[in-house]
Amino acid sequence: MKKWFVLGVAALFVCGQSLAQGGVKKTRPQRHDFGKVVIHNFSESARMSPVTFNHWQHRSKYTCRLCHVDIGFAMSANATGIKAADNVNGEYCGTCHNGKSSYAGTRIFSSCTQSTDPADRATCTRCHTTADNAGAPQEFAQFSANFPKKRFGNGIDWIESESMGLIKLVDSLDGVANRNKIFKNPADAVISPHTLGMPDIIFSHDKHGVWNGCALCHPDVFPSVQKNQSTPYSMNEIFDGKYCGACHGKVAFPMIECQRCHSKPVEQH
Repeated sequence: MKKWFVLGVAALFVCGQSLAQGGVKKTRPQRHDFGKVVIHNFSESARMSPVTFNHWQHRSKYTCRLCHVDIGFAMSANATGIKAADNVNGEYCGTCHNGKSSYAGTRIFSSCTQSTDPADRATCTRCHTTADNAGAPQEFAQFSANFPKKRFGNGIDWIESESMGLIKLVDSLDGVANRNKIFKNPADAVISPHTLGMPDIIFSHDKHGVWNGCALCHPDVFPSVQKNQSTPYSMNEIFDGKYCGACHGKVAFPMIECQRCHSKPVEQH
């Protein structure tokens, strides 16, 4: 009986996740589009297509912490206000996309130019691609072919891919602040849900620490870091993009994979 109750509650969570505010059903994004951010702060005024930023292309190479803490990208789309001049000056995208940096021995292309020469303007279309992004599905299929699979999100088990050594993440860059002190991640935390019958959540600091470190989540996303002190939060808040929802459902796997978090076995009676 308890098993069926748990499955019923999980189904309700899935239904809640699939509905936007006002009861309108959300459209499940294609795998190559999951985590995609369209940046359009200044593109229209410059008569250009918005920038298409694919998280899957970057999260396989760099930690989230490096971009969102050290480099300073905001956690919400279009909240950073990136200008071409910022990139040219070596900020934001220009931290790596400067024509000088490299990854795994390959030179990283320069992101922006202040040149008015039409030939040089071709540089812009490397990122301003929203109007012509037809090759994305095939590119993603080739990229993801050898990674272990999961059902939702963009279909990649990122945690397992990193554990297997298929992903080797860069966590510091020359000239950008980095973590000099090695911090030992706390032990896994067991979180009891408010709903009777749902399995406990097992939260792994170690798994999250690989990509996020500590500063990405604390104190901005999760204010309380003191032992035996916590801030109560609900699934509705998470679905609205707070707490775990700051990443899960946007870039990390969505909350419809209930068993990924509610993973502590339930006692059978």
